[in-house]
Amino acid sequence: MDTHHLLTGGVEKILRIFDLNRLDAAPREVDNSPGSIRTVAWLHSDQTILSSCSDTSGVRFWDLRSGKIVQTLETKSPVTSAEVSQDGRYITTADGSTVKFWDSNHFELVKSYDMPCNVESASLEPKHGDKFIAGGEDMWVHVFDFHTGKELGCNKGHHGPIHCVRFAPGGESYASGSEDGTIRIWLTSPVSREESDAVPGNALNPKVKAVADEVTRKIKTSLHIGTA
Repeated sequence: MDTHHLLTGGVEKILRIFDLNRLDAAPREVDNSPGSIRTVAWLHSDQTILSSCSDTSGVRFWDLRSGKIVQTLETKSPVTSAEVSQDGRYITTADGSTVKFWDSNHFELVKSYDMPCNVESASLEPKHGDKFIAGGEDMWVHVFDFHTGKELGCNKGHHGPIHCVRFAPGGESYASGSEDGTIRIWLTSPVSREESDAVPGNALNPKVKAVADEVTRKIKTSLHIGTA
C-alpha cells in the first residue's frame, strides 16, 4: 500500500496524485478520464491505479508513467465501488445488483453474485477472505459467503440508502455510511434478519453499540493523550 501519496478523483474528470512528503507541491494530474470519477484505488504499486466513472460502465487501469489506460474490466452498469483486497489478489466491484471479484494479476472474472437489491458498495473480509459485505438501496448491510454467495446474515439500522461499506484492516468489524447522515460500525459476526428486526428503528443493535462504545473510548483516550 502506498502511504506517501494521496489519490483523488471527482466530477471534474481529473485524477490527482498528491505527494504527502511535499505538501506545498502541486499534484500530478491525469485529465483524460472518460467520465466523472466515482472510485479510485492503488493497484500493486504507485505506478498503476484503477478508477471507475459514474456515467460509464467498467473499471479502468491507468499507467501513471504514460498517463494512459492500459486495461479495462467490462461491466454492464457503472461501477459504484471498487476495492483492492489487502493481500492484493482480488478486486471487488459493485455494479447495479451485482458484486464481482476479479483476479488482480490477470484481470479475469473470478466470481459474480447477484444481490437482493441494487448495491452501492461491497468489501471483502481482509484477514481470511471468506466473506464479503454489501450495502445499497434497501438500507441493509448484507454479509455473504465468498465461496458460495450464500447470505450469512445482515444488519439493519440505517434510515436511508447505504453508499459505502468497508471492513476494518483486521476484519473484526466493518463500517457503513448512509444517506441518513450516519456511519455505523458493526461486528463481523453475522446477525440474522430476526435479530435485526427485533431492534427498534431508533436504537442500536447491542453488538453495534458495544463496538461503537469501544471506538468512542479509544477516541477519547487518544484525545486525552494528545492534550496531556
